[in-house]
Amino acid sequence: MPLLDGDAVDIAALAYARGEQPRVQAVIRQQPADFFVDEDCDIALSGSGEHLWCHVEKTNLTTQDAVQALSRAAGVHPRQIGFSGMKDRVAVTRQWISLAWPIARDLPDFDDIAGLTVLDMKRHERKLKRGAHRGNRFVLRLRQLRGERASLEQDLARIRAVGVPNYFGAQRFGRGGRNIALSRALFAGKRLSRNRRGFALSAARSLLFNAVLDARVRDGSWNRLIDGEAVMLDGSHSLFELDATDQSAAALEQRLDAFDIHPSGPLPGRDGPDVVSATARALEAEVLAAYPDLVGGLASAGVDAARRALRLPVPDLDWVFEDDSCLRVAFSLPPGAFATSVLREFAVVCEAGPQAGDAE
Repeated sequence: MPLLDGDAVDIAALAYARGEQPRVQAVIRQQPADFFVDEDCDIALSGSGEHLWCHVEKTNLTTQDAVQALSRAAGVHPRQIGFSGMKDRVAVTRQWISLAWPIARDLPDFDDIAGLTVLDMKRHERKLKRGAHRGNRFVLRLRQLRGERASLEQDLARIRAVGVPNYFGAQRFGRGGRNIALSRALFAGKRLSRNRRGFALSAARSLLFNAVLDARVRDGSWNRLIDGEAVMLDGSHSLFELDATDQSAAALEQRLDAFDIHPSGPLPGRDGPDVVSATARALEAEVLAAYPDLVGGLASAGVDAARRALRLPVPDLDWVFEDDSCLRVAFSLPPGAFATSVLREFAVVCEAGPQAGDAE
């Protein structure tokens, strides 16, 4: 199934685990508080050191907006400011941000930053690094609900039981889904800034992964193991080949049902060890053959090939109807997973404000 319209990624073309679009429509982000994200960063802070870690709550600010505001207020270069995950603009979000701050200096004053409140400050020896958080907790309100409530509750219960396809969300592909044009320009020899190059490489890899996952959803194998599978351990990037394991089919099925292992898909790059074979290898080769410029460009750019779980568990999904037209849902996701990939499996949502992205 083609996922590109020219250079624009068509997220709506991705297959649904439920077999078709949901039968419920809703509005999301009618106000920032309707999209609340709390980053789970459980690093034990020492209380001493040359880095000041600030637990912030921000409204209508991206993480980069917050970094720039803190940089101006403290007189610290943005490169001396660390954060773990990127967070939404049209939302209320909480996360830790660190600043290089000598012990001898008085604490900075951040009281006048619009849209940002510092909830806590603690010292630590190291800068906060990307991807250091355990995940994100989401509390979302969907308003102006229309459609079949019974179908909605069935979908929510199914998602809690079996998870959702682990698609990359629309924001990975830029405004209008057009970062693939940037990818193709890079692979054609255009020089890009470090940030834009990162966007281009990420968009290409994400599209290719989504294309393989789309094929696995369509053939019903996104949440089961197929011949030659590269099996991924939950919560890690560790892999083992299905045909190389001495575990029985029943034991593997039990582990799969318990979300201990998942089928995986490719994040293409330069060649590494073969980790798939048989049916899995043939399927991936067939899908990726439709995108030779992106596959070749990633290899030439020196990006290391990797894998990502095809399935995203959501075992703590909870929901309550606040009234007949408003549903509150809450769930936790690991780093790199997208709340919109959960939402699309139970409701067709319309953004009340500007397209805003997703927490990572």
